[in-house]
Amino acid sequence: MSKKSKSTALHETDGVSQPDITNASSIKRIKDRRKAKLDTTTLVAKILKGNITALSRAITLVESSNPKHLQQANDVIKLCLPHANKSVRIGITGVPGVGKSTFIEAFGLHLTSIGKKVAVLAVDPSSSLSKGSILGDKTRMEDLVKNNNAFIRPSPSGTSLGGVARKTRESIILCEAAGFDTIVIETVGVGQSETAVHSMVDFFLLLKIAGAGDELQGIKRGIIEMADAIAINKADGENLKAAKLAKVEFNRALHLYPQKASKWQPKVSLCSALHREGIDKLWTLISEYITHTTANHYFETHRTEQNKFWLLQTIEDRLKSDFFNQAEIKLALNEQLELIEDGKTTPFVAAEYLLTLKS
Repeated sequence: MSKKSKSTALHETDGVSQPDITNASSIKRIKDRRKAKLDTTTLVAKILKGNITALSRAITLVESSNPKHLQQANDVIKLCLPHANKSVRIGITGVPGVGKSTFIEAFGLHLTSIGKKVAVLAVDPSSSLSKGSILGDKTRMEDLVKNNNAFIRPSPSGTSLGGVARKTRESIILCEAAGFDTIVIETVGVGQSETAVHSMVDFFLLLKIAGAGDELQGIKRGIIEMADAIAINKADGENLKAAKLAKVEFNRALHLYPQKASKWQPKVSLCSALHREGIDKLWTLISEYITHTTANHYFETHRTEQNKFWLLQTIEDRLKSDFFNQAEIKLALNEQLELIEDGKTTPFVAAEYLLTLKS
């Protein structure tokens, strides 16, 4: 066999060239459509008409950490605000494995079946190492995501306190402006997020499971005090007996706590999200709470206090963002980090130095 035949034993043949319309025109149109920036007025108009694509774009805008997007995000929020505050905001928390996603899907499907429009703002844990987030709630709620009266928005928790997405509060306003009358906020459930969630919802629901060895000792006092109701999930099959016993223990514990400012006595309920049992009773319970707190004016007072909290939190976020986006601070920060690595300064001295720098 000749040397030439050996070298050409394996060779490539020319592939079929793609039509120009596919390679150029169509791809260009798709890219241009993605890059196209809607002006604020058009974006808000679409949101008010319930356009889900516009709502998603607006939430992406307010979640952006790019300073260039801040002004438009603020303008969108300002224009949507008069159309907001017409929903019931429900916070749902619980340890991983308690079945939050399954419960929220069952809960959402029940609400849509009685004519409600439900927006789920699900906060996915972000890795502290890679900063990545799975954002898998849409795959876990496959029935609800196909419902025309439901909107699911998974957001990475990022570095915000306890895993609550940094812009969840603004997302609530956008969803309300889009016509959603029930907002459900799912937390990461890592223990620190409850205070932040409590500052943005009307009703706070704690999900628990029986038989995990933490019926009472595994719940911190602060979480119990914030909860307006406790739902014991997975109360089915062989676990039903344990769930009923846990309900008795929780009810006893709840009566030992001082009366809440809302004058509402938190209640314990059993449910099985998997079998979609007891979900309607929980909604009845939440409705009773809304009626009760509206009558004694706590509902309105609580919203006002939340707005004050949001004001302070927004100032903190803005100051933090402005500080770290200064060119001088970015340079000095890297220098101080190197000094810390070399053991030539301490974190406290470095922080004092950075805070004394002027923009």
